[in-house]
Amino acid sequence: MTNIILCGGSGTRLWPLSRSLMPKQFLRIFDNKSLFLLTCERNSKLCEKTIVVSNEQQYFLALDEISQTNEIYKNISYLLEPLAKNTAPAIALACMGLSAEEVVLVTPSDHLIKDLLTYEKVVKKANELANEGFLVTFGIKPTHAETGYGYIKSSDNLNVDGFYEKPDIKTAQKYLSGGGYFWNSGMFMFKAGIFLEELKKHSNDIYEMSLKAYQNSNKNNNTTRIKLDDMTQIPENSIDYAVMEKSNLIKVVPADINWSDLGSFEALSNEMKSVEHKVVNSNNNFVYSDKLVSLVGVDDLIVVDTKDALLISKKGESHNVKQIVSELKDDEVSKAHTTAYRPWGSYSVLEVANGYKIKKIVVNVGKRLSLQKHFHRNEHWIVVSGTASVEIDGVKQLVRANESVYIKMGQIHRLSNDGKIPLVLIEAQVGEYTGEDDIVRFEDDYNRI
Repeated sequence: MTNIILCGGSGTRLWPLSRSLMPKQFLRIFDNKSLFLLTCERNSKLCEKTIVVSNEQQYFLALDEISQTNEIYKNISYLLEPLAKNTAPAIALACMGLSAEEVVLVTPSDHLIKDLLTYEKVVKKANELANEGFLVTFGIKPTHAETGYGYIKSSDNLNVDGFYEKPDIKTAQKYLSGGGYFWNSGMFMFKAGIFLEELKKHSNDIYEMSLKAYQNSNKNNNTTRIKLDDMTQIPENSIDYAVMEKSNLIKVVPADINWSDLGSFEALSNEMKSVEHKVVNSNNNFVYSDKLVSLVGVDDLIVVDTKDALLISKKGESHNVKQIVSELKDDEVSKAHTTAYRPWGSYSVLEVANGYKIKKIVVNVGKRLSLQKHFHRNEHWIVVSGTASVEIDGVKQLVRANESVYIKMGQIHRLSNDGKIPLVLIEAQVGEYTGEDDIVRFEDDYNRI
């Protein structure tokens, strides 16, 4: 059995904790483990192989997470999409690299499942149905009238009577009181060949364009990269619309597994304790911050404080944070935290103002940045610890602790760490524009554009 992990979500409903370049599935907030790593650990006990479907940025985050453990993974591969086209194409592209008889367990990367014993039993039941040729979906037993999930109706806890969109509160209450309704978990199980046959039957345009994209893809070791031009041609659609709501091979397995998709701060507050804070006449508040927060005379608030952004919301209203994120879509604060992770290490923005930016850069042992140049800024590197191998316009030099080097605007340069300890340096950028997109890459170890 193969676990297909869908890893493309941006987690905007948990901003500012989650950012597009560091989404919720990679935040280490559960005993210093991420939801992505918990997903890998949970399903590695049940599946022999894993395929992670992600974009280029999240690929490196996934690699970094998996490097945190010595127990997994030998049979892991990656399928990288240059453009998100929803779940139907993502799953199809992953299935096209498998044998038709391979059973796949499709799971999001950002869900929390706490009853692992029942989960294993549910997966086993789904596996039996998948081997009989059915497309299986997992229905979560609802605990309250929830308007944020789609619903599945089943009169006998196995056959599907219908799929229903996210309801209003009155309809959700009706579903809960009437019985026979389950939350749509977004988890599936089926044989790869059966799914592709049903996709071809019910959404042939997605099937044909996905097949073309997969055949034209670049395959290197355990990584398959889909080309942008091919991905652009694939119609965007979810597996629910493209297949599940149209096929007559659908079965639902009830799953009372203590599940949450952590799709809001209200949901997150149910799964983790509020950090210690001082209160006066204040009740039922959730606080996430690394500094002292004091609350006076307020109830039912969500307070999320990060180094560069603060969210204060009434409980029950935090889902509207996506409107803030939409307004901030071109702002750096919507994309990344002050510390951002890259395949070679990380950088932290220490200060930024009009005309300059100051960063702390950490380059891991044996790693190097791309060979690049900038059109709008000069850079001054000051080594704090370790030894930097620096190339500027073809000339290489070593820069040691307490030494510095200057890179003029337009010079082609590269920074490497050939030493035995992490390289730490301070970078001062000066110029009319210091955005992260002012990079022209000539060579890159990680195949970034």
